[in-house]
Amino acid sequence: MDKLVIKGGVPLSGELRVQGAKNAVLPILAATVLADGECVIHNAPRLRDVNKTDLVLTRLGCSVKREGNTIFVEPTAECACSICEELMREMRSSIIFLGAIISRCGRASVGMPGGCSIGLRPIDLHLKGLRALGVDITEERGYINCTAKRLRGADIHLDFPSVGATENIMLASVYADGETYISNAAREPEIADLAELLNRMGARISGAGTGLIKIEGVKKRLCGAEYTVMPDRIAAATYLAAAAATGGDLLLTGARPDHMEAMLHVLRDMGADVCAHGGSIRLKAPKRLRGIHTLRTMPYPGFPTDIQSPFMAAASLAEGTSVFTETIFENRFQHVDELVRMGADIKVVGRSAVVQGVKRLSGARIVARELRGGAALVIAALAAEGESEITGTEYIDRGYEEIERCISECGGIIKRVSE
Repeated sequence: MDKLVIKGGVPLSGELRVQGAKNAVLPILAATVLADGECVIHNAPRLRDVNKTDLVLTRLGCSVKREGNTIFVEPTAECACSICEELMREMRSSIIFLGAIISRCGRASVGMPGGCSIGLRPIDLHLKGLRALGVDITEERGYINCTAKRLRGADIHLDFPSVGATENIMLASVYADGETYISNAAREPEIADLAELLNRMGARISGAGTGLIKIEGVKKRLCGAEYTVMPDRIAAATYLAAAAATGGDLLLTGARPDHMEAMLHVLRDMGADVCAHGGSIRLKAPKRLRGIHTLRTMPYPGFPTDIQSPFMAAASLAEGTSVFTETIFENRFQHVDELVRMGADIKVVGRSAVVQGVKRLSGARIVARELRGGAALVIAALAAEGESEITGTEYIDRGYEEIERCISECGGIIKRVSE
């Protein structure tokens, strides 16, 4: 078991390159199952979830090799069509393999997915979309069993713009007869990243990144392709929030500011000087941040639920009151109790958290219970007086590549200790 030991009170300043996007690389790796030939995926971050995804690919019969931040995947002619319950429980995003396996094999059997306990994340929309494409689905003893003698295009409306459901339907429909339309589709940049890879492989997808996506089924098998994963907008915003909370001056390179407008807007409202140019973002923090007033998490292009908790950590030291309303997941305030242990003044009422900014936080022994809440605790520890110890690093490692190295490069005092 590891822990992070952080000595707070040091501004994060310097230059940092943004890692590849966790939420883009996982469906991209799942898409390689569809290829007849090798796929070369660049800018793949070293994360626990990526390692688990590589293991899933290996169990499916793919050859997987990593060199630095490049992953080489080559499916074999005989692709397995099942993923064991153990692997599925470890990672919620493993459900994205369902559409890819069905598309390649015509059948699939996967365990019910797991992941961080941030609230109910039903897969009803995934299954609804697959059924519309002609997939017969049964659920038995914790497994989802799917068969499809023939996939056919369909008009599919999502009741909620689910990212995972949109991706699963895209993967399942690339070989379907006719055309598939997904209305009220998720608009996240990660959707467009997946579509661009699939199109390079020979798929015919248009409208990705908008609310209406069209997939024209192809007869010819998809080929291998080489692709570079987009930068991680959530990791980028996390480090900007850390710089803002510590009074720092941080330059991010390899970023996509156009993917981060909602987050950059909030940082500016908090008094930070944020300048975005090309692929770089520079943030200069004020002496003290201002409260956010009211912030609601929303599907893209709104404020992402994934960055709510890191921004709450920054707001806990801001002047004035901030109100966070979580509209996506009902259990995404697990970090609040730990922030309060450090001296934050936060009260949760239903799906809203009222944060009254305090002048200082104090170091403490705290526990990360999920990925983004863990990142919030890192930010709080960096801004606090004294030393903090954070356990539950296995959650943080799911989404942040060598977080202690990145913070150290920007002047933060942090080390990983194995117990």
